[in-house]
Amino acid sequence: MKMKTLMIAVAAVMAIPAMAQSQITVVNFGGANGAAQKKAYFEPFEKTGTKVVQVEYNGEQAKIKAMVEAKKVTWDVVEVESPDINRGCDEGLFEKLDWSKLPPKSDFQAAAVHECGVGAFVWSTVMAYNADKLKTAPVTWADFWDVKKFPGKRGMRKGPRYNLEFALMADGVAPADVYKVLATKDGADRAFKKMTELKPNIQFWEAGAQPPQFLVAGDVAITTAYNGRIDAAQREGKNLGITWTGGIYDLDFWVMPKGTPNKAAAEKFIAMAASVEEQAEYTKHISYGPTNNKALAKIDPKILAMLPTSPANSKTALQFNISFWADQGEALEKRFAAWAAQ
Repeated sequence: MKMKTLMIAVAAVMAIPAMAQSQITVVNFGGANGAAQKKAYFEPFEKTGTKVVQVEYNGEQAKIKAMVEAKKVTWDVVEVESPDINRGCDEGLFEKLDWSKLPPKSDFQAAAVHECGVGAFVWSTVMAYNADKLKTAPVTWADFWDVKKFPGKRGMRKGPRYNLEFALMADGVAPADVYKVLATKDGADRAFKKMTELKPNIQFWEAGAQPPQFLVAGDVAITTAYNGRIDAAQREGKNLGITWTGGIYDLDFWVMPKGTPNKAAAEKFIAMAASVEEQAEYTKHISYGPTNNKALAKIDPKILAMLPTSPANSKTALQFNISFWADQGEALEKRFAAWAAQ
């Protein structure tokens, strides 16, 4: 009897590593996007026999760094923003991706292909307004600056990113030339001068949930916003509109922290999340675009019309320039802080 009990105990102990392998931890930013990922990716993946534990964070790369350096990695797959994948890859915080286990690189947008990860989705910072309060929709960034034609406050993210680009477009710079101009001293001066014109009418926001709240409350007439946040408000019945002209798009990426304990399962999850069917399904739950171009053909035209990656919406779009902000971001952040405090 004792021998039988011992054998059961030994079997239970031996089963623990196997049980651990049937679970992965996927980290994202939560909110409407987290809910969309759950529907499109987590629930289908769990049908393959691996449980997905969802953890929310605010993009703190320091948490990943601490885990990797201590060799106590508890996260398997993490959603990171574009500047962080470059920095983290350079610092050796992420596993190198085995692209032979994913769809062909040629299926993806060029920006989605990275040695340390794959683009998860495309999102955009756009111009948004309350269609119940504005009879005529703003069309350009010059309209955003025109407080006579469109009276009222303007919502803008607190910081130089996106705002300086929008300011130059409002001042007549073509989207294709924005970073070329902004990289010069005269160009940066021009952007800040344009921002100063609008400064008395700016109401800054810091969290992505604030722009739709400002619009619904009537605090601002027009605002910059993440397109997914406006989409979420629209799904709740709010009559908010988006102007896609000169929107700035960017990608978030899937990465694996260096030393992930469940690398094989993590790779399978990333491969599934990068596949055509799952990326098309994801767009039903939030208006962020697929990175796998073949998914576009699987998307309902009504949904496609609301995505940053649709041909109509991306026609005048500007890709967020990671290398520019890596080079000049710190100086522009300091200058913006001083400008905002004046």
